[in-house]
Amino acid sequence: MAEYIVITDTSCLILLDNIRALDLLHIVYPYVLTTPEIAEEFKKALPEWIQVIAVKNVELVAIYVQQVDLGEASAIALAQEVPNALLIVDDFKGRRLATQLHMKFTGTIGVLITARQQNKIISLRPYFELVRSTDFRIDPKLLERILDDFND
Repeated sequence: MAEYIVITDTSCLILLDNIRALDLLHIVYPYVLTTPEIAEEFKKALPEWIQVIAVKNVELVAIYVQQVDLGEASAIALAQEVPNALLIVDDFKGRRLATQLHMKFTGTIGVLITARQQNKIISLRPYFELVRSTDFRIDPKLLERILDDFND
């Protein structure tokens, strides 16, 4: 499996923190970056293994912020500056923009699935139960289909 430099948006940090699984991000992806805008949106101290990098091309952020929020705009712009980047973005508009830009991306649920595929966790079910207890918006039927796929 390719080793990516991961650039995460705020929603991933918030959700994983809320379900007490933020360390899974580092276990699955050893190189995790984010932007100062996202660090500010997160409103907590980031773990030392998350490197905060400012986007060099601020004009690009200004263009993207017309389509997505500032955090997503900065993450998408940074992902374009970092070779072999994997963007973690959950918001529909952010995913749509990443698709238009032909970027590699996943979402927070994708991080959990990758952890399960890599045998870093033995079951998705307890994590999905915690996700359901948050305000993270995802179709419960999709979570059940994923659990069925893993016989979980």
